[in-house]
Amino acid sequence: MKKSIFLLCSTFLISGCASDPAPVTVETFKPGLGEIMSLTAMRHTKIWFAGQAENWALAAYELDELKEGFEDAETFHPTHKHLKNAPMKSLVAATMENPVAALEKAVETKNLIEFNKHYDQLTAGCNACHQMADFGFNVNVVTRPNFNPFANQNFSAH
Repeated sequence: MKKSIFLLCSTFLISGCASDPAPVTVETFKPGLGEIMSLTAMRHTKIWFAGQAENWALAAYELDELKEGFEDAETFHPTHKHLKNAPMKSLVAATMENPVAALEKAVETKNLIEFNKHYDQLTAGCNACHQMADFGFNVNVVTRPNFNPFANQNFSAH
């Protein structure tokens, strides 16, 4: 009996491995809003540490990645179960457009004082977006990082 069950299970496993899965395409792949926002939180943190290290190239790169994440949120989640007040594109434009542009300028001019000021505005924009999206449990949760969770990354410019 054990041999029969083992043989049956093995057959199913092997047949499952042998079949070609459907290719993943833009049409079939849809990251969840939570996954996009998790990466957004990571970028937010990395921008801070890059700026504090005055690694302006890394700060610019992470800021560009942050913007791509907002675009992904707009593309994959133009509406969402919690977005009762406005579509995603409107929320991002209203809360993130100006802080991102100001932070980009601070990074371009390599001005740490302006960077810190506009980073805080970006953070406030994140919290405002959460409030407008009816994600109140996330309001005032996004803050300046107080420790580096990326122990495997040196943020100093080389």
